Amino acid sequence: MHICCCMSSLSGIAVLPVCFTAASLAIDLLYWRNVKQSGAVFGSVLLLLFSLTQFSVVSVGAYLALAALSATISFRIYKSVLQAVQKTDEGHPFKSYLEVEISLSQDQIGKYADKALLYSNTCMKELRRLFLVQDLIDSLKFAVLMWLLTYVGALFNGLTLLILAVVSMFSMPIVYEKNQAQIDQYVGLIRTQVNSVVGKIQAKIPGAKRKEE
Repeated sequence: MHICCCMSSLSGIAVLPVCFTAASLAIDLLYWRNVKQSGAVFGSVLLLLFSLTQFSVVSVGAYLALAALSATISFRIYKSVLQAVQKTDEGHPFKSYLEVEISLSQDQIGKYADKALLYSNTCMKELRRLFLVQDLIDSLKFAVLMWLLTYVGALFNGLTLLILAVVSMFSMPIVYEKNQAQIDQYVGLIRTQVNSVVGKIQAKIPGAKRKEE
């Protein structure tokens, strides 16, 4: 039993550097630490999303696969001809990539499955709490949010919202970083006003006050 616990702890510790590396890479991309890298990712994602607005998912996937195959096949033929002309034997041009291990281990699959299960259970419990009105104010907030989303859905489709989300992800962090003081000031004022309105509503609606813990 102790051995299993130790192995589980060690595997968790081993996964931590990978998680931190992925998070660090995402932060670097969103904050444009490397302009060329962030620009390439941002442009590629936008191009993909705009393509999906004009073509079906199947067509876009097929075109991307054809483009990738055209590039790799052309490069393979070029390297083969070059080796034949120069009479060298450098081997397969993609040998280093073919030897990279890309399969997921059982521990990684179990880890991601546990996380997905945890998020699913948390989401279901929260939805049950909101729909069954465990807290009246929270349910009213959720109702207002759904009402606002009906207008958003009437103005934009899913892909348009996804494009706006991507643009926001690559623009808002850097804008906030450069104007943090002013933004925090305005957000604080808005939060104060919202809390004031919510407090007045709680005072007027019977049973709306939260129970003191």
